[in-house]
Amino acid sequence: MSVGGARRFARLRQSLLGRRYWQRYRFTSGNDVKLLRSGDEFFSALIARVDAAQSDVALETYIFCHDNAGKAVSAALLRAAARGVRVRVITDGIGTARLPLFNEWPAAGIDHRIYNPHLFGRFGFSRTHRKLAVIDDQFAYCGGINIVDDYENNGEKLPYRRWDFAVELHGPVVADIRQAFEVQWRRIRLGHRPIESMQPDLGPKTAASLGSLRRRRRRRNEELWAGGQPCVAFVARDNLINRRAIEKAYLAAIGQARNEVLLANPYFMPGRKLRRALVFAARRGVVVKLIIGRKEFRALDYAVPFLYRALLRAGVQIAEYEKTLLHGKVAVVDSKWATVGSSNLDALSLMLNNEANVVLVNDPSIDALREAILVAFKDARRIDEARYDARPAGERVLNWLAYTTYRAVMKLLTVGGYD
Repeated sequence: MSVGGARRFARLRQSLLGRRYWQRYRFTSGNDVKLLRSGDEFFSALIARVDAAQSDVALETYIFCHDNAGKAVSAALLRAAARGVRVRVITDGIGTARLPLFNEWPAAGIDHRIYNPHLFGRFGFSRTHRKLAVIDDQFAYCGGINIVDDYENNGEKLPYRRWDFAVELHGPVVADIRQAFEVQWRRIRLGHRPIESMQPDLGPKTAASLGSLRRRRRRRNEELWAGGQPCVAFVARDNLINRRAIEKAYLAAIGQARNEVLLANPYFMPGRKLRRALVFAARRGVVVKLIIGRKEFRALDYAVPFLYRALLRAGVQIAEYEKTLLHGKVAVVDSKWATVGSSNLDALSLMLNNEANVVLVNDPSIDALREAILVAFKDARRIDEARYDARPAGERVLNWLAYTTYRAVMKLLTVGGYD
């Protein structure tokens, strides 16, 4: 790339993402964190905050359904708008249909934008898979819970409510989540085109100041961790700057694990780096427990088991959760580090989609999340290494074919980025 081209690309990144996102993510102390289990707790908390909102409500979700949950949230948004509260909503163009309830929003004053309305739009194949809400710059929500009824899944009734999580946040981290929403709101309107008024000075002094700020942030993070203070970071991935931010957060935590790694995810198809991190952790004596969701996408049900062999031989304990739909994307490491968010551990989430997680360190809520994962592991079907090795030849071929096909398609979509 020419010097002029590199400079134009740098201006583009800065104009779309803003100065804060050049610094990756930061940990802050002094936050209140409340762990919310499944939609029952999440929707009641969210609606209560929206009903109490005085100035601003911002909501971003991948799926917004025209069901009991969606109607209840929409009604709360309409009530807020009627009080004069500024209400903005972002939905994904593929994850959310054009719902009848959206017809009420414009007249009520609710501003609604759709991210990438077509399968291959101006943002390529990427989707906004994030589940975020910010109310009055005081409270924020982040997690894996869509605006959908807890017991419904593609027209089928679930035996139990979805296994999923979100967190309610109050404190300095709310500003980072608000900034992420504002960036997304602006990007949907502008696409990839910067405007001159947003272009900063990108000379040597700016680069030096950004480097200095990153170093100060690393030192601040280290001080928080060393002091044992509860701290929180908002971690977002995008396709410009923070392409591997969430994956790197996982890799750092697993790489430093000394006792235990608990990981639950519905779609487990990570690249080699994350798989190796789990293998190396198990080999150095760390207890690694992995819970994987099933029975949502049949192709993945066949592809994911292809990865079990290396993990099982290293000592990773694997269980498949079939009690209900496992949709939570959570992890706990050494009872001190945890993450709750929207990011699956597959190529789409780690390499293509806009995702958002919260990382918790030394926070009291980690204990409750750890207990929930351990209970789910007991309720799940454990994968026995001997029985896995004794699978029929036809099943092995099917696993290999499903995985190979998935890998080829993902490498194509990520332009070779998925490994």
